[in-house]
Amino acid sequence: MSDDRTQDRQAISDLMTGWIHRDRQDWEALATLFHPDATLRILWFDGKALDFVEGSRRMSHGPLRSKHFIGAPTVEFAGDRAFVETNAILLADHTELGIGATVHNRFLDRVSRRDGVWRIEHRDSVYDMGGFTFPFGTRAAEDIDSDDLRSRHPREYAALAYLLESTGASVAGPFPTRFSDQEQAILDAARAWLADA
Repeated sequence: MSDDRTQDRQAISDLMTGWIHRDRQDWEALATLFHPDATLRILWFDGKALDFVEGSRRMSHGPLRSKHFIGAPTVEFAGDRAFVETNAILLADHTELGIGATVHNRFLDRVSRRDGVWRIEHRDSVYDMGGFTFPFGTRAAEDIDSDDLRSRHPREYAALAYLLESTGASVAGPFPTRFSDQEQAILDAARAWLADA
């Protein structure tokens, strides 16, 4: 095992910024970010990462377009394991409805090195804040029943959930939001996983 964490950090950073493969619809490259048995939980998907890649491919033919801006990750190491937290911003545009959303989230990843290669083992997303903002600003939300939407989803991801549901995707939360009990449970489980390395 290499003690050169600079190389390890670069390899892990490349995994995080590799999310661009989803925006570029490069499904083969997206699949390489994950171990074969990796899992993932985000608003519209909970299951095996490779099934997520296939689901993303199918979703790409629909009216919802997205673009992710990925920040620099923070990394905690324990041997061949790492817990990684990465800020991200998602821009979404529903081309048929003519509305979009911006969501700030954080990816919480368990990453491990197997056979000398770092890949994601499990990914969660914590939703910090979001709303209808693009392309027409908050005016675009005038026809949306905001009371109904708030009764079904926390405000941190309600706008994105609305767009996803408008494409037929299921958003069966609740999902972790900033400083929530769910976020704390993810952090606790990840630190226990690191301690078990």
